[in-house]
Amino acid sequence: MTTTWRKSSHSGTQSGSECVEVGRHPETIAFRDSKDPHGPHLHIAPATFQTLIKNLKR
Repeated sequence: MTTTWRKSSHSGTQSGSECVEVGRHPETIAFRDSKDPHGPHLHIAPATFQTLIKNLKR
C-alpha cells in the first residue's frame, strides 16, 4: 500500500522545510519527519489521533 503523506499548508514549500507529515494506513495514522522520510515513523490509532486533534484545538 502506498501512503499519501500530507503536511500543513503553514509549513511552507521551500526545500529544507522542517515539519511533521501525516499519512493514513489501513488501521493507524502515521507520522514522519519531512527531512527524513525514510526514517522511523510513529503509528497511532485513529481514535487517539482524533483526541490529539481535539485537544490541540482547545
